[in-house]
Amino acid sequence: MMRDNWLQEAIARQRAGLSARLASPLARVAWDCAQAWHDPDALDGALVEGLSAVSPCNLLYAVDTDGRQLSANVSPDHVDTRLRGQQLADRPYLASTLPCSSFLLSDVYVSRVTGRPCLTAVQMVTRMEKMLGFIAVDFALRDLPQIGAPSREATRWRQIKGDPAIRESVFSQSRTTSQMDQCMPDVIAIMDELIGERGVFHVKLHFSSSRATLWLTDDPYRYRVHVLEEITHPAMCLAYPRQPYSDMATVARDRIKPVFERFALLRTADDTLYLRTGSLNIVSGMVGLTFSCDGSHYVPAAEFLAKDERFWFGQ
Repeated sequence: MMRDNWLQEAIARQRAGLSARLASPLARVAWDCAQAWHDPDALDGALVEGLSAVSPCNLLYAVDTDGRQLSANVSPDHVDTRLRGQQLADRPYLASTLPCSSFLLSDVYVSRVTGRPCLTAVQMVTRMEKMLGFIAVDFALRDLPQIGAPSREATRWRQIKGDPAIRESVFSQSRTTSQMDQCMPDVIAIMDELIGERGVFHVKLHFSSSRATLWLTDDPYRYRVHVLEEITHPAMCLAYPRQPYSDMATVARDRIKPVFERFALLRTADDTLYLRTGSLNIVSGMVGLTFSCDGSHYVPAAEFLAKDERFWFGQ
């Protein structure tokens, strides 16, 4: 079950928009199908006529109240009569219950035919106030239009548990001082220069393996990996042309260095529960942390800096 309110709200908006877009055209197709319900060939013809109204659907077909397919499989390029009579009661959109209203939009599921995410719109078919069955329309998610602007995740603190096997053995391990730990002042100074002056918007430090991964604002789809001898050599900054601090940044320029200093503190404050990786993204404003217990935190930079070591490790 999804617990992320932002994610649930974004999905709900898309579903509401798709339902509003499909309900009326499907009702008209259902009316036409009702007139031909007991004549399979005429029913197929009504579905063919209805294809354009529910574009860009992959498949359109009619099902009776017992879940038995009455029509052919009607697609934009083919009418396949071989599947008349197949039992569909176990399909995701019919398995649990019949639609309680005239129109239903299924949950997204993975198609057993295409292996791709899809959903099905189901419209009740009635005639003379008697329910005859349903017409079902399958859509590939990739073909459906985006309803409204893409949603962005709200910046809020999230904590995610890691591998249970690692959590169970955490008190039998102890931090080993890495090469990066021994030269953190130099690493911090160079990260501050790269982010603040040289177009890097996202940095992730891997403390145990002594490496850094960088993403640049002018080339965000690729990342650079640097080992310790590179990220402790000030000359590496010359490889990244000087740029103004990003106008997309939500983290103040003077807050970069304190974030990395806090990483160093969380790395060394406790020999059992210690920081394994730390990241900063100045555009989203989020700090990412993974600890020795394999638990992860994603937290707004301002909140991260507001907490001292007592918050993380107690007294």
